[in-house]
Amino acid sequence: MSARPAKGGGRWVMVPPERVHPWIDGFADRHGPFTATGDDRVVRLSAADGALAELHVPFPPMKPGPPHVTRLVTHAQAERRVGVFLVRLGGYAAGVFHGSVLVASKVGSRLVQGRTAAGGWSQQRFARRRRNQADKAFDDAVETAVRVLSPYLGELDGVVLGGDRRAVDALRDDRRLAPLLALETEPFLVVPDPKLAVLRDTPATFRAVRVRVVDPGPPE
Repeated sequence: MSARPAKGGGRWVMVPPERVHPWIDGFADRHGPFTATGDDRVVRLSAADGALAELHVPFPPMKPGPPHVTRLVTHAQAERRVGVFLVRLGGYAAGVFHGSVLVASKVGSRLVQGRTAAGGWSQQRFARRRRNQADKAFDDAVETAVRVLSPYLGELDGVVLGGDRRAVDALRDDRRLAPLLALETEPFLVVPDPKLAVLRDTPATFRAVRVRVVDPGPPE
């Protein structure tokens, strides 16, 4: 489980779905009895010593209502078919997962030259060439996503996007992606060059329960 500071205070912890119940037990051991409240997107644990844990529901909405913890654990551990589409300038990957198992995938890359410091007409020609290379790379990425994910469209519980946000945003207006983007769900996966190994590792993030933990303040 990884942790990082949370905006507004506290820290984010990523908890694998299989570890949610043990993590909650550990929260109770550390902070004492807690009260559970929540809705279809967040379950909040308020402990006796003032600690707070906000468990964000993966693939919302979840059926709300008590028992909140049991509902969250059951929802988080459900087996789902999930599409993943990763794009960075010059590289892309698309895959379909059943649970954490990759059942279909394709990765690819296309040369996009780096920037140049040259000036004048040479720089303009280079910029046009680079722009054309980027357009072709993005077109390949979209075709790959449609080819890999569309056959599973009626079975997908969500589509997770990732790579570089600017690259993904550049593709959002492509009509070929509209049926897939309609299923978009969090989190956005900021990943390095989308090779097959990177794609295979994505379930560790998109299946996890994101928990914002706020520790109790010092006694007065």
